[in-house]
Amino acid sequence: MTFMKDRFHNDYAAGVPYARGSILTSTQDDFRKLQQAWRYIDARIAKGGPGVVFNFSGLEHGLPLEPREFAIANDFVAPALYFEKFRAAALDHFGGSSERHDAALFNRITGATYATHLTLVKPGDTVLGVSASYSHPSVIRAAAHAGARLVDAQGLRGFAEALERETKVSLVVLTRLAVTYEILPLEEIKQVVRRAHERGAPVYVDDAGGARVGPALFDQPKTLQFGADVVATGLDKYGTAGPRLGVMAGEKDLVARIRARGYEMGLEARPLFYPAAYRSLAASTPERVRELAATTRKVASAVRAVVGRRLHETPVISELLADDILEIAMERAGVEKPPIVPYEAATALAMLLLRDHGVITVQFVGIPPGTSAIMFKFINPQELDRFGGAEAYARALDESLTKLATLLRDPGSIRALVLGN
Repeated sequence: MTFMKDRFHNDYAAGVPYARGSILTSTQDDFRKLQQAWRYIDARIAKGGPGVVFNFSGLEHGLPLEPREFAIANDFVAPALYFEKFRAAALDHFGGSSERHDAALFNRITGATYATHLTLVKPGDTVLGVSASYSHPSVIRAAAHAGARLVDAQGLRGFAEALERETKVSLVVLTRLAVTYEILPLEEIKQVVRRAHERGAPVYVDDAGGARVGPALFDQPKTLQFGADVVATGLDKYGTAGPRLGVMAGEKDLVARIRARGYEMGLEARPLFYPAAYRSLAASTPERVRELAATTRKVASAVRAVVGRRLHETPVISELLADDILEIAMERAGVEKPPIVPYEAATALAMLLLRDHGVITVQFVGIPPGTSAIMFKFINPQELDRFGGAEAYARALDESLTKLATLLRDPGSIRALVLGN
């Protein structure tokens, strides 16, 4: 990762791009945090029904099935009726061909990433990651689990230098849209693929959101059209409607091997989900991606009026970095020494938004989260209208930042907020 300390000089924890503190010390604590979030959701729904909870995570974790399909939603009938439809939709989604490519469905995109590493990488090998910033923590963990060494490169220049230096590169993991939501330019992507192939290394694209964002917002080709060997994306991201599954496609022989390894390791998706996966892929359109991006820009404009220059913006999303969240809260509280780390401050802010306003942020998706920021990304316009609009969202954020400031004087209250009693 490019930066190994936060702004408060805390060292990043192993495998994640942020420091851990005394409240959220581990992945076990991240799960306890999620349980506390469920308690807040339960309490809100008990009082006001499901309509008082709003999904602003930028992710869709639904189950797009028609009523008639629930009757065949089992592991025997569903795949018989829908596997070929799913396969065709997946290949279309990635720009593949039925003669050359195949598709597979995994329990998550992380499952696809793990199965790929366990299939193509041997202990002692080098995995070379390349993106506009840094690879997702799941790539770091997958390489380590396979016994390989991950060398993470930033952009084409960093990739070329690493490729020249390393002698045992068995896999290149390319991330088109980085965790920081910076896009890798198409010409750099093409050069990475070409140089990897010249070295005999297959290219796996961790195209979690980029599979749709690249073509819809940056006029880039579909993933298999720029020569990738294997690609995986998430069905919950930016223009798809769920479930949270990982769709893989690529060269037939590679997909066959990776799929088999996935089955051996229990990483495959249950076959009953093929109908939902098919519907999610078939309904995805570039127009929907652009609509989600436009709604996000409206929210960013309203939030900017609250936090000013501290709103970090990319061409795709906006975010409040955890370091800035802690700084804002400290300024409002008149506190000079931080009692918690930035990741804990961001988590506390997310909890206040959820408890007091019913807002679900991306903080409640990953265990552990791949980022410490509060992100404003790919916001559903219908959900925003239900909440009251962009200004209402900005007001909720402002109120929650002020409440966080009051809690900084009593770190024990932050522990109770985040983890419960």
